Amino acid sequence: MKRLILPLLAVLMLCGFTRVAPPPPRGDADPVSLEILDRDAGQLLDQYYQGRQRWVAGQQGHRYSVRLRNDSDRRVLVVLSVDGLNAITGEVAGPAQTGYVLDPWQTADISGWRKSSREVAQFVFTDPGRSYAARTGRADNIGVIGIAVFNEASRYLPEPAGPPIARPQRPALRRQIQGEAAAAADMASTAERAAPAPQLGTGHGRREVSPVDNTRFDRASSVPAQRVDVRYDSARNLIARGIMPARLPRGEDAPQAFPNTYVPDPPMRGRR
Repeated sequence: MKRLILPLLAVLMLCGFTRVAPPPPRGDADPVSLEILDRDAGQLLDQYYQGRQRWVAGQQGHRYSVRLRNDSDRRVLVVLSVDGLNAITGEVAGPAQTGYVLDPWQTADISGWRKSSREVAQFVFTDPGRSYAARTGRADNIGVIGIAVFNEASRYLPEPAGPPIARPQRPALRRQIQGEAAAAADMASTAERAAPAPQLGTGHGRREVSPVDNTRFDRASSVPAQRVDVRYDSARNLIARGIMPARLPRGEDAPQAFPNTYVPDPPMRGRR
């Protein structure tokens, strides 16, 4: 069942979800997995890594869904951003906004921009200029899908008493994180300068049925327990960026140097 959280803690529940048997405990692993499903090809898109960034190769005109899987034994809230916009409200995305709530071990496919409690407008890979973000004048963050995940506050156990726990190593950890972030930013900047302009955005496609209900969700913290960004572009651009291995494009008329073994006869001309 699909669920989404509204600013005042009212939450929508996704219908038609899949719940599976819980896997073995994963320790401190992130609670939610994010994958992109090409609905027209009927397959999950491979994810490629460049530094700390994930990439997928979309195909022009194909519908897609964002597949979310809760790998934990508790409910979680997932705020979904597509091209920098909240997929439920359409506003510029922020972690404190409306999101979907997933039950323990639940898998749900988010297939579009939410239009009501009954319908969504399909996510479709399209030209950046025809994307929903560009058409609404907010094209700054085209080409990225992201989630901010929140754990649920306990409704039964009291808050722990006593002074806050000291964390003497936090400044050192902060310096380490800042150093890694700076290095990753330098790598990304170099790649961006050498790469072509984005060729894909997410369009506002046809409407389809996707019912939701309201529920309540109290965040355990104002800070997300998990953040995930997945960038997307055409396969040609990912190859140009050095992210995907070079290979002949499928389904395209790529020229071949040796298309046949022998020279065929030319067609016969008709007599007048």
